[in-house]
Amino acid sequence: MYELIEEFVVYLTDVKKSSANTVMSYRRDLVKFNKFIEDQRITDVRKINSTNLNSYMLYMEREQFATSTISRNIATLKAFFGYLSREGIVVEDPTSQLKAPKIEKKMPEVLTTREVDLLLSQPLPNTNKGIRDRAMLELLYATGIRVSELISLKLSDVNLNGAYIHCQDLNKERFIPFGNVAKNALRIYIREARMKMVGNDKEDILFTNCNGTAMSRQGFWKLLKKYAKNAGIQADITPHTLRHSFAAHLVANGADLRSVQEMLGHSDISTTQIYARMNNQRIKDVYAKAHPRA
Repeated sequence: MYELIEEFVVYLTDVKKSSANTVMSYRRDLVKFNKFIEDQRITDVRKINSTNLNSYMLYMEREQFATSTISRNIATLKAFFGYLSREGIVVEDPTSQLKAPKIEKKMPEVLTTREVDLLLSQPLPNTNKGIRDRAMLELLYATGIRVSELISLKLSDVNLNGAYIHCQDLNKERFIPFGNVAKNALRIYIREARMKMVGNDKEDILFTNCNGTAMSRQGFWKLLKKYAKNAGIQADITPHTLRHSFAAHLVANGADLRSVQEMLGHSDISTTQIYARMNNQRIKDVYAKAHPRA
């Protein structure tokens, strides 16, 4: 089945134009499934049936895989066998009756405004690295962009005069404004520190590591963890925590969901509505604590 998996990967990359992370995730899921199927002494993909698939789901449950992981694997298998069916490789799609388990939606972890202030004040303003880190953190919180978008930004994507950045992926582009604090941090970084770190006036990447090359997700994750620890923040934060905090704080201060949806780049507003539910819960908690007849 490995050859069919690789053909599917090519299809995702060349035809569907899926992101590298999506393709990697699908391939990883299918390789694990293939190992399970081979352990069942099945080598012909045409002999895989719904019973085999249900056995795989039970196996993941016994191994205590997260519900979200099982759901993702089901989506992967549906996409894979849908492809095989369209290509005429299998006659019947064995995933047609396969249903994903219900996922309990958890409220995202967000920082308080005080915690954000503490975190963003950690980078030292007297070093090139500190100036860069302050600009990165300020921009991340000011715009709510994903960390992959942050480290992919080019100098030409930033409009300091207009105070906005340009983000673009395969399917859409968006222009996201930022405030004066992020604007000042970016201006100082670009004027005073960037060229000392890049060392090449032809390089267009906005944020680089100390070697002058593009920063990795892991590199940014490590510096964020360090600053969170220095700030005394107990929550186990990730780069996405600042994205959640950006959205939650906007909604809490009266921003409309459509605008927040557009800035975040959500294709479906239902994804953005979780921040409204968080705000409603916060109002209920305040009422319960403060109202004399609560």
